[in-house]
Amino acid sequence: MFLVPLPDKRSKIGEAISLIGDGASVMLGGFGVPGTPFCLIRELVRRGPRNLTVIKNDANEAGMGVDWLLENGQVAKLITSHIGLNPTAMRLMNEGTIEVQFVPQGILAERIRVAGAGMMGFISDIGLGTAIAEGKQRVEIAGKAGVVEPALRADFALVHANKADAFGNLTFSAAARNFNPLMAMAAGRTIVEAEVIVPFGALEPENVHLTGAFVDAVVELNELPEVYGVVKR
Repeated sequence: MFLVPLPDKRSKIGEAISLIGDGASVMLGGFGVPGTPFCLIRELVRRGPRNLTVIKNDANEAGMGVDWLLENGQVAKLITSHIGLNPTAMRLMNEGTIEVQFVPQGILAERIRVAGAGMMGFISDIGLGTAIAEGKQRVEIAGKAGVVEPALRADFALVHANKADAFGNLTFSAAARNFNPLMAMAAGRTIVEAEVIVPFGALEPENVHLTGAFVDAVVELNELPEVYGVVKR
């Protein structure tokens, strides 16, 4: 029996992000600060691709994360559940400079999850009779009405992990897991920033939160900038 070695997916940050071009759709993990891949986003700003569709649970706050992309004029469309903490996002939306598509948080998570599961979408009765359901296909199953929620995929997912091995097996720290594994499974190419990369076999199988099968590139962070606001663990 021959054992095939696992590929080494470690990458320099510039090389990993350089594949994201104009018009790409990009999922960004995170819920507020926890789990947001700030270093990858900063490199995306430095590279400067335009007309991006950004998919994130929230628009972060002023001066961090999504706000960097907005201030740099790189975002054409934002798919999110909340922008209330980001005055830049609200201003650009009201000016018509960017398109904002609001999706209830649970629906957003499930649309991403079913994409990663290879499904076309799902049916929900959430929002019937409200603006949330406007324009959506309405169906009836067993006498109960619902609307079709399409799966949500992206060209790229940018993910923050606590630990990774060189193959891309990942662990996340507490609530920083949030949207990260869902998005990693729903993108054509997943780029991970990891606080530390450990040797093969150092992660116990039962502690792996996402298999490296869904990861294409792993970037190791030598240190976490202040924007992460990470409490010492």
